[in-house]
Amino acid sequence: MTSSSMPVFNGPQDPPAKPRQLLPLRGRAHPFNWGKRSKLWLLVGLIALIGGVFLALRMNRQHQALLTYATQPVLKGSLTLNVSANGTLQPTRLIGITSELIGTVQSVSVDVNDKVKKGQVLAELDTGKLADQVARARAALAAAQAQWAQTRATVKENEARLARLEEVSRLSGGKVPSAAELDSARAALYRSAAAESSAKANIDAAKASLASDETYQTKATIRSPIDGIVLARNIDQGNAVAGTSSTAPLFTLAEHLNRLQLQVHVGEADIGRVKIGQVASFAVSAFPGRRFQATITRVAFGATLTDNGVTYQTLMEVNNDDLSLRPGMTATAKIIELERKEVLMVPNEAFNYTPTPQVRTNTSMGVNGQATTATASDAASAPRKLQSVSPSNQIWILRGGKPVAVNVTPGISDGHMTEVSSTELVEGQLVITDQRTSPATPIKP
Repeated sequence: MTSSSMPVFNGPQDPPAKPRQLLPLRGRAHPFNWGKRSKLWLLVGLIALIGGVFLALRMNRQHQALLTYATQPVLKGSLTLNVSANGTLQPTRLIGITSELIGTVQSVSVDVNDKVKKGQVLAELDTGKLADQVARARAALAAAQAQWAQTRATVKENEARLARLEEVSRLSGGKVPSAAELDSARAALYRSAAAESSAKANIDAAKASLASDETYQTKATIRSPIDGIVLARNIDQGNAVAGTSSTAPLFTLAEHLNRLQLQVHVGEADIGRVKIGQVASFAVSAFPGRRFQATITRVAFGATLTDNGVTYQTLMEVNNDDLSLRPGMTATAKIIELERKEVLMVPNEAFNYTPTPQVRTNTSMGVNGQATTATASDAASAPRKLQSVSPSNQIWILRGGKPVAVNVTPGISDGHMTEVSSTELVEGQLVITDQRTSPATPIKP
């Protein structure tokens, strides 16, 4: 009963049951197909090869992008260092003529632009009142002279009377005349002598008054004090003249116009570079494109405060023999501080340039329109060869299509061109001022 109801396990025979379940699966597996798998790997390799070739071509095209260099030639000529200043032209001697008298203009003899000589009559005032004053002064002088003659006669008379009394007193032994009579004669002589002195002083006063009136009479005739030219006339016949209280001169004269004076104001930053004897050139609006020469004759020590700051007045002498320049013209002057002749010059941009493979966005072509190309790999290799050269004392030139650094010694600069000296530079040689990259043509897959 017990043996039939309970399952019987045969110890060592039970464990192989599980492997027996796997045998059918292994027996149903397919064998490996090497032919189909090789075609698949061949296709994958071909795709990878094509992609690698395309990527290599693309990278090579980008690496071989062309650089365009902006160049300018080395020039040879003159280079000047200037100080700029603005000013106006003025006559070397300008005279405003006024009248010391109050009166009415009787006549005007000259007009604007007339040439005059020293002593020439310019205008005359009404001299009627002045003539009367002169006549009265002459009459007063005559009266003073008559009074002096009368007092002189009285003196002589009193001298003779005193002499007689003294002689009588001597002959009479002092008995006659009396002492009181002698004293009276002496006093009369003294009084007449004093009257003579007063009369003589009156003559001198009358002469002075006459001379003053005659002087005023001559001043009614206005004359030129110099040889020159009339620049302005502010009176006409019949005008009233207010004397020295007049706000404007009657005439304005220039001594001559073949020599003018240019008055400019130099800023305090530049005044230390300006000296007497320096040569300058200037331009005026009336003659575009023409420059006039001038020489500095005076540099003021006193400062002038203007809207532009502190300035110092500087005077220049200008030759104006052709009379093309006129007083009052505004001029823009350039004072030559330093000048170099027959020197090599390069543009200032050449000192700021260093080759680089990257594309420059701010690129400008040279003034001569010349451009040279080289590969980016050439440009990248050039600076590494001369890293020891100071950038401030070197420029880059094109040699065999490649940028090459050249040592130079800079000189003066006018803000656009700089003087250089170097054994490796010659006139006309191209220096690099900038570069730009030409984009490569894209490769289509």
